Amino acid sequence: MATRWQGQCADCGEWNTLVEEAPQTVFSSKHDLSSGGRPIVFTPLDAPGELPVRRASGLAEFDRALGGGLVPGSAILMGGDPGIGKSTLLLQVSAHIASSGGTAVYVSGEEAAGQVRLRAERLGLSKAPILMASATSVRDILTTLGNMDTPSLLVIDSIQTMHSDQIEGAPGTVSQVRGCAFELIRYAKENGVTLILVGHVTKDGNIAGPRVLEHMVDVVMSFEGERSHQYRILRSLKNRFGPVDEIGVFAMEGAGLAEVGNPSMLFLSGREEPMAGSAVFPAMEGTRPVLIEIQALIVRLQSGATPRRAVVGWDNGRMAMLLAVLEARCGLNFSSAEVYLNVAGGYRLSDPAADLAVAAALVSALGDKPLSSNAVWFGEVSLAGEIRPVAHSAIRQRESAKLGFAKAFGPSSAAEQDPGGEGGKGLAFTGLGMLPNLVDRILSDA
Repeated sequence: MATRWQGQCADCGEWNTLVEEAPQTVFSSKHDLSSGGRPIVFTPLDAPGELPVRRASGLAEFDRALGGGLVPGSAILMGGDPGIGKSTLLLQVSAHIASSGGTAVYVSGEEAAGQVRLRAERLGLSKAPILMASATSVRDILTTLGNMDTPSLLVIDSIQTMHSDQIEGAPGTVSQVRGCAFELIRYAKENGVTLILVGHVTKDGNIAGPRVLEHMVDVVMSFEGERSHQYRILRSLKNRFGPVDEIGVFAMEGAGLAEVGNPSMLFLSGREEPMAGSAVFPAMEGTRPVLIEIQALIVRLQSGATPRRAVVGWDNGRMAMLLAVLEARCGLNFSSAEVYLNVAGGYRLSDPAADLAVAAALVSALGDKPLSSNAVWFGEVSLAGEIRPVAHSAIRQRESAKLGFAKAFGPSSAAEQDPGGEGGKGLAFTGLGMLPNLVDRILSDA
């Protein structure tokens, strides 16, 4: 008999003669989970009763990203770079909830109570009836909440600073983050409290801690933006109660975060005169169209130098593909030139419909031909050079016409989808079937 596998038998010296015998497992009643538990009550979907009513946060852009407001009993995880304005935003939301008849509890594990009051005074919220505390023990927090009236909103800033005395490890470890989040979410679900957890992010932009944390919560939000730029974007990455493609746009000001009702004007500011390499793209963020300026710069190099490609705000691989299509299908030469592409305002694009606008900016910069300042461009470009249809063509045209643009260039099928021209009244739409049509139009009479 051997306790582990081995090639040669220690008794007889033969090779490969040992045979594994699996022991029979006998389950006792204490291991049988089919009895001894507490019966649960099943409820049909059409059971009578009132559904949870969303509560307005006081910031329309915040409610838009959430899908209509705060849902009682929901758990929201908000991540973002340090100093981007997460605590400022949640302090403003807490102040509105507390001032509109609800109870808001703000627990900070990173700042002292005096530091939070200093920020509130700077934001003009020092008179807001927010219940504030500086604590990191989940047991102390839940014990205190159990001895008071149930709040409407509970903000934990941040989950990585929370600590449970029932779990070994320092705050921020995987087990601590998972265990503390589980206890806080269970309290929120059982008492109908809207819970907002602030999460740290790694250098890659992902929320620090176990990935299971994102599965445990109902909503995962990302607060994005460059600290050198004024704007901030609140994006919903997961939402059990609404769409995941809506955004809220804010501008960082001295008195806190201000809502931006018309983001297009923010990203199109400073376009007084038409310049070569500038194209306007009507992007879609959920149900909201946002007009973005795309800028391109082409610099010819002397022979022997290695050309550089730099992209800010768009996918680097997609620009390389688009340059290859322009060279192979349109006969343009970018191999001896440095190519720089920038999405104005620090905005980050992922919409494939931006292909045509990027191509227009590149061709305009290559030929030093300014595009029409009152034109927008949208459409997806295939490897064959076709300009393929994209979603929401009518909405893109309608928003462009509303902001004073007179021309739109896109896939030929966009006119077929909107034969009556209702998408953008007063907007002249021109369908482009192939990428060479775009190049001829820009280089000949742009």
